[in-house]
Amino acid sequence: MTDQSAQAERSRGRRRSRRQDTAKAVEKIRQLPFEQPTHIYPALKAVSDDQLESIHQASLTILSDIGIDFIHEEAKEILKAAGADVQPDGDRVRFDPALVEEFIGLAPETFTLHARNPAHNLQFGGNKMAVCSIASPPNAADRDGGRRTGTHEDYRKFLKLGQVLNAVHLWGGYPVEPADIHASVRHLDALYDMLTLSDKAIHAYSLGKERNLDAIELVKRARNIDDETLMREPSVITVINASSPLRHDTPMMQGIIEMAQRNQPIVLTPFTLAGAMAPVTLAGAVTQQNAEALAGLVLTQAVNKGAPFVYGSFTSNVDMRSGAPAFGTPEYMKTTLLSGQLARRYKVPFRASNTNAANTLDAQAAYESVFSLWGATMAHTNMLMHGAGWMEGGLHASFEKMVLDADLLQMASQFLSPLAVNEDELALDAMREVGPGGHFFGCAHTLARYDSAFYEPMISDWRNYESWADAGQPTAYDKANAVYKQLLTEYEEPPIDPAVLESLQDFVARRKEEGGAPTDF
Repeated sequence: MTDQSAQAERSRGRRRSRRQDTAKAVEKIRQLPFEQPTHIYPALKAVSDDQLESIHQASLTILSDIGIDFIHEEAKEILKAAGADVQPDGDRVRFDPALVEEFIGLAPETFTLHARNPAHNLQFGGNKMAVCSIASPPNAADRDGGRRTGTHEDYRKFLKLGQVLNAVHLWGGYPVEPADIHASVRHLDALYDMLTLSDKAIHAYSLGKERNLDAIELVKRARNIDDETLMREPSVITVINASSPLRHDTPMMQGIIEMAQRNQPIVLTPFTLAGAMAPVTLAGAVTQQNAEALAGLVLTQAVNKGAPFVYGSFTSNVDMRSGAPAFGTPEYMKTTLLSGQLARRYKVPFRASNTNAANTLDAQAAYESVFSLWGATMAHTNMLMHGAGWMEGGLHASFEKMVLDADLLQMASQFLSPLAVNEDELALDAMREVGPGGHFFGCAHTLARYDSAFYEPMISDWRNYESWADAGQPTAYDKANAVYKQLLTEYEEPPIDPAVLESLQDFVARRKEEGGAPTDF
């Protein structure tokens, strides 16, 4: 055998060994319990209090002098009744600064979002963080099947994976679009699956009021509650995106009206990319974002004073050479920190995202997500959208990335756990036992903590080079692929009352018979 053929045979052997090794590596997957991380460190400030106030005042100037277009007649009527200046025979709405200030402070600082399973209820606001899975990408991907248009099968697999992953607390939308279901009835099948394959809190898309109303009815049936209870117990969230720059469109305004009337949370998130849909300067981009968010806040509170409201940030930059969105950048971190400051000023919960622009599961995917997570964590984010699975600037959801992100999220959660300092943790007895020049591997203090001393990762490989090479040199991609498949085998459908299930099925069947929801906006 030639040296070249021998080398090729060794390479094939390593690949076979790598597959076997990763299969063995996931026989026992350890996760932290389902629990919201708590922000224990002071929030970082991107700017001084005086600079923050200048952004607030500039936002009020935008609202009073330039105004926001509201492309929805009922929204304009509500705002006019509240005291806003609505352009006759037009869409432009201007807000007196005193009017805006009047509505700031009406939304609650904290609220509870209720899930079908009460053990999965979530606190929004305060020092708690709730993590969503990725939402809304048109494509799915894994190493075996490659990148592909999302299907109902992919969608259901993501739901099962997210149900098993304790680091995922709720659904922020469809983890991938099930594009093989017609758009008129897609929301019915997708919400039915979300409420049966999972028992975590859910999201409704604001793509016309019919979809909002269907989601509200389905979640009422899933939780077996009436309208009065729904008003007291928020049970479904919606994300409202401004059509930046300085415009709110019809489907989103219908979402605010239908959801706020029923006291369901509004997550107002302008989609502002500096240099494209917002000024190229970060201060200017965030000022525009803030004006758009405040306009949404006024409408929400004009519909229902005290309706839950979350301040959302999604301001990042673009590649000025190609125009492609960039995520997980230093600019993205700065705008997240600044937006967190604004949310705290207005005393409402804050939403940020875990993002990256990588096309495959590589170093870029990891470090951009770590930067996003670091910015979100230190900004005291209360709702982390796209927490697990986001790839390619949101154009595809990755099964492997979902478990890699869950690992990162668990590490962030451990970072946010208090560092204990007491007599036992100071370990003086252990140092007396070992003495100078010894080691602590076998002492009683270490052995008592053998299984819980440190965080045990799902993906990282801490073997030395020789044993890693002998095992076939498994990569993080190898490990993530094996872990996500193993987690799917561990999935168990959450229990549901047969009468509740029948009620959901009957509603979906009836709404499909009626034709579902319109697809022209």
